[in-house]
Amino acid sequence: MHLGSFPAVVMLVLLLAIFSASCGSPPALPEARSPSGNPITFNEHIAPIIFENCSHCHRPGEAGPFPLLNYDEVKRRAELILAVTDGGYMPPWLPEHGYGEFAEERRLTQEQISLISSWIEQGKPEGDPQDLPALPVWAEGWQLGEPDLVLAMPEPFTLPAEGQDVFRNFTIPVSIPATLYVRGLEFRPGNARIVHHARISLDRTGHSRRRDEQDPEPGFSGSMLLGESEIFDPEGHWLGWTPGKQPVLRPADMSWTLDQGVDFVLELHMLPTGKPETIQASVGLFFTDQPPDRKASIIRMGSTTMDIAPGERNYVIEDQYLLPVDVDVLNVYPHAHYLGKEMTSYAILPDDTKKWLLKINQWDFNWQDEYRYQDPVSLPKGSMIRMRFSYDNSAENPQNPSSPPQRVFYGWRTFEEMGDLWFQVVPRRRTDLTTLQRDTARKALIGDIAGYEKRLTIHPDEYETHNILGDAYLRLGHRQKALQHFQTSVRIEPGFPYAQYNLATLLDAQGRPREAIPHFQRALQAKPDYGDAHINLGNTMASLGRFSEAMRHYRAALQLNPKSAAAHNNLGNVLSALGESHEAARHYRQAIEIRPTYAEAHNNLGSVIGSQGDLDGAIEFFSRAVQLDPDYDEAARNLNKALEARDQTRP
Repeated sequence: MHLGSFPAVVMLVLLLAIFSASCGSPPALPEARSPSGNPITFNEHIAPIIFENCSHCHRPGEAGPFPLLNYDEVKRRAELILAVTDGGYMPPWLPEHGYGEFAEERRLTQEQISLISSWIEQGKPEGDPQDLPALPVWAEGWQLGEPDLVLAMPEPFTLPAEGQDVFRNFTIPVSIPATLYVRGLEFRPGNARIVHHARISLDRTGHSRRRDEQDPEPGFSGSMLLGESEIFDPEGHWLGWTPGKQPVLRPADMSWTLDQGVDFVLELHMLPTGKPETIQASVGLFFTDQPPDRKASIIRMGSTTMDIAPGERNYVIEDQYLLPVDVDVLNVYPHAHYLGKEMTSYAILPDDTKKWLLKINQWDFNWQDEYRYQDPVSLPKGSMIRMRFSYDNSAENPQNPSSPPQRVFYGWRTFEEMGDLWFQVVPRRRTDLTTLQRDTARKALIGDIAGYEKRLTIHPDEYETHNILGDAYLRLGHRQKALQHFQTSVRIEPGFPYAQYNLATLLDAQGRPREAIPHFQRALQAKPDYGDAHINLGNTMASLGRFSEAMRHYRAALQLNPKSAAAHNNLGNVLSALGESHEAARHYRQAIEIRPTYAEAHNNLGSVIGSQGDLDGAIEFFSRAVQLDPDYDEAARNLNKALEARDQTRP
């Protein structure tokens, strides 16, 4: 039970309100009596409540602003304790009881609160020392125990004293001997009071590491959404941290895979405090020997088109999602900023039964968490999940970061607002996972597009948003709309490499390679180390028969990233076309070594060694390509031809 990390003004208002309440009479509560009818004492009745629910945070080295470990410390703040517990502010637990059964709920019962009230009325007696229970033994440092692997920012970063929110990414290389399976992740911010939130992604390309090295300060600025490829979250898991979020160990059969050669990318959203602040965050990983057997998926609900007028006391967003398959819901994670007020979510089952999933009567940004259900919530196909969030942008909202209130839009920064509700679910049938992932990805993409379109009505010249929106439309299959936004982005800012690259890639895919080439070149002029641009420009050159230029760009990509499987494979294609089959085979083998599941490289290597007369070797690689991708028609045709050719050579 502690008071969190509020902005200074909000904390002052809250404390004044709490201490004002504590200066008068305690709140009127039903009179409580001890089971024996004897006077209520600290040692027998109050200490067990405090030690179990409060002292974990209210002790030296933890987040509580003062300790609550003995009689004198509790007696000194007894009225304050009663005020914050009766008001529902402490212990920090937002969901309402009875609207979803959650594991490890942190709340006092009405009887416990009444005991504290009666103890105060009776003069706060200490009681018999023999009745005092021993203090619990708490884990020090890492809350999940000692991690199997600790990853830390290579060097500390100093946040400036003043200015706007800072978004900065820090690359943490991972050195592991083989593929490992992760069942738990614990984030330690190092300086929690400056961190608004943290997002953790994985990068197998080395792009983020190179960006980190090129920036003179630790890390690099900007968002990972600007165009780097293969920076991803583990499927079905959201790796992140917000104030109040507690680490958990997942069941071993729901681990996620950590491969060799992957870097962690730690994106921190940080808030200046008025003085320079140093931070060096770390991540603890907990492994299991068991590969994932049950695979989860994420359902994201909410709104990206928020537009809250100043003074609006009850702005509402709503969303719904029709389940395409049967699922078990494991946990729920709501997210909003300082204007958030009430949150509700429930499911309407196919038989019209209503099943509650979450209800929060008073949102508090400083205590958001991921809430795990006591038992998985079973929702059949055809269930409609609904959510409703409300917001208070009035001057009466003590947590409003703007005074006077300002118009607020959707966004990640603290003076903006968000409204997201995330569910982690497991399909009841494994075969339904792909169906669910495709359906939820489409829903999320449509929601993102609506948000970007809304933002462009307010900031029409944001070339980064045009580029991101173009990419979203492209993933949705709307090529013409994507083309328009890429063209608008490069018109506004010709030196923006990611939009130049995206425009070039789309033009090439539309069969317009000569129009694509100048845009690839402009992307590389603005960002010479843009490996993907080198690879795709090489592909375009190769399609036009300009093999020497294609090889130059593939080799440039490999110089930037020697472990680019795509660059090795595509260079092999050009070498094969030029008759240099042995050199081509070497690059195909390197591509397969880097990415063993690379079906195209297996097929290409089979073609090369087959042309060298090794039919058995060719059949082996063609077979592997078909095994990796059963829909790979070219590999299947090559396999059949190789088998026929081998049969014809045998007596």
